[in-house]
Amino acid sequence: MNGRRELILAGIAGLLPCTAMADAAVADRLRRGGVVAAFRHANAPGTYDPPGFKLGDCSTQRNLDDAGREQARRLGAWFREQRLAPAAVRSSPWCRCLDTARLAFGRAEAWAPLGSPRASTDEAGQLAALRGALARVEPGRFEVWVSHQFTLSALAGGGTASGEGLVLGARADGSVELLARLPPP
Repeated sequence: MNGRRELILAGIAGLLPCTAMADAAVADRLRRGGVVAAFRHANAPGTYDPPGFKLGDCSTQRNLDDAGREQARRLGAWFREQRLAPAAVRSSPWCRCLDTARLAFGRAEAWAPLGSPRASTDEAGQLAALRGALARVEPGRFEVWVSHQFTLSALAGGGTASGEGLVLGARADGSVELLARLPPP
């Protein structure tokens, strides 16, 4: 960071609430691009899907509740307030993830590598696909991914709350770097 910018940030730090400073720093990082904002789906009560669930049938899955739908809308509102538009919005094919993405961003591309590793027969391949895609996000653009706690934990090495986001970058060696956390809205 250059000296002038540090002085400006230090000068306004006392004028803004901590969350505003954090929001500004995260928004700035997203604007610079080359990163992914990876979110755990919004609130969906319970744990795991019922036995016999089917990806194409939301009635067989654990889904967002009213609080989860509102949480997803608040997430999208934050991005709009910050004037941040993702270049792509990718989601696990599970309904709770697709619904989170669509309520927040108005769109979602279902992408199998974001699916729950508990249902995967090739978790190593799934993680390699995610790391590879992260490494290909170009400077000046960012993507939003919506997934599951298990997927994000395997990718970034830490747990997430419902609706929480992780700003992720790729290191030169292909490993994932956690750059920032976005608390649940």
